[in-house]
Amino acid sequence: MLVATVLGFGGYALLLPVVPLWASGAGELAAGATTGALMLTTILTQLAVPWLVARWGYRSVLAVGLLMLGAPTPLLALSSAIGPVLAVSAARGVGFGLLTVVGSALVAELVAPAEHGRAAARYGVAIGVPQLALLPAGVAVVDVAGFTGVFVAAGVAPLLGLVALPWLRVPDHAARGRGTGDPGERRPRLARGAAAPLVAMLACSVAQGGLVTFLPLAVPGAAGLVAAALLVTAAGALVGRTAAGRLVDRHGMGGRLLRPGVALAAVGMAVEVLALGGPGPLVVVGAGIVGVGFGLVQNDALTTLFAASGPTGYGSASAAWNIAYDAGTGIGAVGLGAVADPFGFRAAFGLSAVVLLAVGAPWVRRSVQGRKSRWLSG
Repeated sequence: MLVATVLGFGGYALLLPVVPLWASGAGELAAGATTGALMLTTILTQLAVPWLVARWGYRSVLAVGLLMLGAPTPLLALSSAIGPVLAVSAARGVGFGLLTVVGSALVAELVAPAEHGRAAARYGVAIGVPQLALLPAGVAVVDVAGFTGVFVAAGVAPLLGLVALPWLRVPDHAARGRGTGDPGERRPRLARGAAAPLVAMLACSVAQGGLVTFLPLAVPGAAGLVAAALLVTAAGALVGRTAAGRLVDRHGMGGRLLRPGVALAAVGMAVEVLALGGPGPLVVVGAGIVGVGFGLVQNDALTTLFAASGPTGYGSASAAWNIAYDAGTGIGAVGLGAVADPFGFRAAFGLSAVVLLAVGAPWVRRSVQGRKSRWLSG
């Protein structure tokens, strides 16, 4: 499963900065619309994945996802007109939506609950390493291989992931999704335990989405500094996810890393506000702090959702986690852009820090109240 994930996300990450460049002849709005089409169909598909898995099973849905993500990609080379590019981007979004939800759900299916933290961390590395290596390198690869070469490589990678699927040993109880229990019993369990991890994911994703989208514009004329900041953000997320996996499994800290993660992300965005009016290296420091905080939240939120949903709801938990991630990324790009246009990037990044602090504050109050109650009862 991890091999298929690396290859699938490799095809996704390689094209994320390249497709907007390919369509940029039609204007900046058209270039941004290519990513918008990809994320829109991704989110809509993620809503349907639990139902698809229940009917067809994990292996079949994952195979279709890899096929849809890879097979249409070389068609991009036929035309840079916005219509065909949007159509291919939308088709690839369907494949990406299938891949993301099935991959994170299989994290829970393939290992025992006591190992969910470390398994989620390994999955985080599998999706993070391709982005760490290929997101900063995508445009540079175009200069070497040309657009057609990049499109072909990005299409072949997910298709190679299909080769790994015969070795994917899905447990018998999960071959077509777990059980058929009463849906009315599953939804309340997930709803009661899902609010905190989903809000944390959404807030942190908004912050990182805005940071990744606008940092090149907020720090003009410093391409090396921006590239280092983006690299450190991705690396920080890997560190955060790996650390969270160990803390959850070995020290029973599941659900207790959301507050520290959100707080770190808020500190990182505050550092970015200072960096835009101060020393340049602070841009890299702030980006790294945001990455580590979001990494903690990503891993802890996923394992907390698995625990809240129970074995019959792993698919729904995975879909909710992925939708929060992708929706937050889109909201960050659009929402913080709307703030930055009239008020500047310092205001946009500062607003994100305030939102993160507001999200964390209720948890802090509940935690303090809980400790007081335990002390009084003792």
